[in-house]
Amino acid sequence: MAKTPWPKGTECVATFSFKGSSEHHLPFNQGDVLTIITATEDPQWYIAKNAEGRKGTVPSSHIQKCVASVENCSELNLMPWFHGKITRLQAERLLSPPKMGFFLVRESTNHPGDYTLCLSTDDNVEHYHIRHLTNSKLTIDDETYFDNLIQLVEHYKIIADGLCTRLSTPKLEQKTVAVQDEFLRGGWVKNRKDFVLQKVIGRGEFGEVMLAEYKGNKVAVKCLKNNATAQAFIAETSVQMKLSHANLVKLLGVIAEEDGTLYIVTEYMRKGTLLDYLRSRGRTVLTSVDLSNFALDVCEAMVYLESQNFVHRDLAARNVLLSEKLIAKVSDFGLTKKVSSLEDTNKLPVKWTSPEALKEKKFSTKSDVWSYGVLLWEIYSFGRMPYPKVQLKDVGPLLEKGYRMPIPDGCPEALYDIMNHCWHLDPDSRPTFYLLKDSLLYCEDVLRTLL
Repeated sequence: MAKTPWPKGTECVATFSFKGSSEHHLPFNQGDVLTIITATEDPQWYIAKNAEGRKGTVPSSHIQKCVASVENCSELNLMPWFHGKITRLQAERLLSPPKMGFFLVRESTNHPGDYTLCLSTDDNVEHYHIRHLTNSKLTIDDETYFDNLIQLVEHYKIIADGLCTRLSTPKLEQKTVAVQDEFLRGGWVKNRKDFVLQKVIGRGEFGEVMLAEYKGNKVAVKCLKNNATAQAFIAETSVQMKLSHANLVKLLGVIAEEDGTLYIVTEYMRKGTLLDYLRSRGRTVLTSVDLSNFALDVCEAMVYLESQNFVHRDLAARNVLLSEKLIAKVSDFGLTKKVSSLEDTNKLPVKWTSPEALKEKKFSTKSDVWSYGVLLWEIYSFGRMPYPKVQLKDVGPLLEKGYRMPIPDGCPEALYDIMNHCWHLDPDSRPTFYLLKDSLLYCEDVLRTLL
């Protein structure tokens, strides 16, 4: 597959010196920073300019993206294990005294544009060269490849896979200033003193979720302690900063304290999760209109995400919250990714994930459509666990063989038809959320004429 050309403005670093053999060439030395002007018809060459503004053609084999140009570099700079431009000796001092699995990542001093994973055993520190390939992948051993450093670190946390030991404990870099700088630009940083924490209202992968009062209003506050991974916090917050819709839980701000504690502040959804609400109210309280409204609210949110090219990847009733007025809003953006930056994950919600995502890690808006079909089943079964009595390991094979969940008791046939359209094995044959919204509105009109 052909490599996608780097776009105009991409900053690159020279990994080898280039003297040039033509007046059209742009000579440079190892370590020089160049800016891409345009790709050429020959994929082996770019037109670029140097720091002095001189322009010319340069060989792609001699350059690679600067750290500052790598996708999600702002998120990388907030990773607690990334220490930027430090030397080998400084890294060894930071990892002293040696401790098995203690690690950090730094920019490579010998290979500009690359990285070094510094990993401690019980008696010394090993330095692994992380090479940045011309296809933008990263690798240590030329056997396993990663889209970015965050993905690489997560892989080696799970398995040593050729390293001297598995990554266990990061050497934490003080990230408070970086967090402040990153979120200040968007006006998201809040003062901890303005918040009065009241009680715990939930727990998640970050830790506790607290009810708090902020300038006379109730808000929800997710807390991340410094001894936990920061990347899920940053991933969720960076997504919420880019999105705004009436059916998405609203981000209100971020708090970064001097001790490294981080908080996400969101609107408070008084009625809790849709899943709990369905289970606690049930058929005796909730009407067909209520169920229809929940389904439409979530679909409205997904139409918006679809229009913004975002894939949620964890759409389920547990991740939908209800306001005081029973407006359903999609939350939990920890797995949400821009379509152009999707990557593998080890935290797939199996019973909500499409077959192609389970099997091949192919995520798209159409995989969200599959999940939405499961969420509809949750709504119309009043919060039952999908695929009841089916073990997780059996879900994928059953789906491949054509099994689909039966219609929930009392569910209109028209709604069940929509679920089955969402569960088409071929992603391209599933409807878009825009079309799903039209189908739901039509069903709602038909059902109301029968009341």
